[in-house]
Amino acid sequence: MFNFKNDYCYIAHENILNAMFNFKDEANEVYGLDKHSANAKELIKKHINGVDVDIHFLVGGTITNKTVISHILRPYEAVISATTGHINVHETGAIEASGHKVVTINSYDGKVKVDDILKCLKTHTDEHMVLPKLLYISESTETGSVYSREELKELYTCCKENGLYLFVDGARLGAALATNLITIDDLAHYADAFYIGGTKNGALLGEAIVVVNDSLKENFRFSIKQNGGMYSKGFVAGIQFEALFTNDLFLKLAINANECAKLLYNELIKRGIRFQSECITNQIFPIVSNEMYEKLKGIAYFELWEDLIDSKVIRFVCNFKTTTSDVLNFVSEIDLLLK
Repeated sequence: MFNFKNDYCYIAHENILNAMFNFKDEANEVYGLDKHSANAKELIKKHINGVDVDIHFLVGGTITNKTVISHILRPYEAVISATTGHINVHETGAIEASGHKVVTINSYDGKVKVDDILKCLKTHTDEHMVLPKLLYISESTETGSVYSREELKELYTCCKENGLYLFVDGARLGAALATNLITIDDLAHYADAFYIGGTKNGALLGEAIVVVNDSLKENFRFSIKQNGGMYSKGFVAGIQFEALFTNDLFLKLAINANECAKLLYNELIKRGIRFQSECITNQIFPIVSNEMYEKLKGIAYFELWEDLIDSKVIRFVCNFKTTTSDVLNFVSEIDLLLK
């Protein structure tokens, strides 16, 4: 069976596993106060110019989003998100459970637009409603699209003009960076906080929160601890991000995933298969007949994205271990199904 189900189905890249093995007999400071975490932070900061940031390591995306959002918002404040946003559909109401409403904006491509933010703010006019105070976006988005530097700057400017914070979910930030449409430095200049996702780009587990806005930095570790996000063995994350940010490994792994997805996209286009959207990152969304869907389930793991009347939108995801051979062998199997 071919595996195109997600980008976190393998343990970790060998460089990370080797690094962890090399330090297996080393005792470290705990709770993220170790030398590996300190070094990893400095390696990340090399990608940021002219901005003083705080960096913290957490275990996964949901707890990272919950920690950041609950830290920023007061009890009566809300977060704005695209309807497709991870906090809206895939976190079991974690944000609502922390006492904050998720105010949604309809978005076909997963991206929030300035006009939609302004319309949203106009519908929340007084103290009888929640007060939107934070814009949440994903980079890359849940649908595989990417905010360019210019688009991010527009959103950030809108947020500053309307008293909003901007937080960027970077679970698949590697995929966005690999497009050259955005950089870590851009995020440090046009967001109040963001995170760099390791889990979906070769790490065993772990995300790096980058807090940019000075007003959000104070007592952030208290919020991490209260939300259950503080590693006892924080050095495990530090070792991983040391490896990911040595010799551009983080970017190289994402480039591989994107290139394999683009190859698969192009090969399927040649075979007359339609797509819900253009391939930009490591996720592609073919539209297949119900019959083809059943056949594909016999040769590959993938996600059902949208169940239509006479067809289905499915999702194929490439990852750091996907190879050109994997893609071409899979396409050869599809050729047999199409006969």
